[in-house]
Amino acid sequence: MDTTQYFYRNVILSMVGNTLSLIDIYNPDQKRETLEPWLGLVLQYADGQSTIETLYQNLTARYNGSPPANLRATILSVVSRLVDLQFIVLTKEATDLPYYLSLPYEQLDLEKAKKLLNEDKVKHK
Repeated sequence: MDTTQYFYRNVILSMVGNTLSLIDIYNPDQKRETLEPWLGLVLQYADGQSTIETLYQNLTARYNGSPPANLRATILSVVSRLVDLQFIVLTKEATDLPYYLSLPYEQLDLEKAKKLLNEDKVKHK
């Protein structure tokens, strides 16, 4: 995997406390799919402005420069899984997230988010 690629999330997240889950903006009362910690962590970094290598460096810093030997392999595996699930997209250039993906659901202006999401759906038909 090319770690110089940027990555951005393609799903709307809900963050309640330290729990990250996927949410349907149109049906927020439906049961939410709670994410495994590694998936949630990578999705939080998936802002379109970070590369996979930047993610690795940021997580390495959390271990004071002595990360577990399998950290890179774990990150690459999680990124690959999220790409397969279409929760993140890899790009060669930095990408600005649309408003409705830029913040957790709880922080969004829901009317604005729904309006922009609908407009983007029409554009991409």
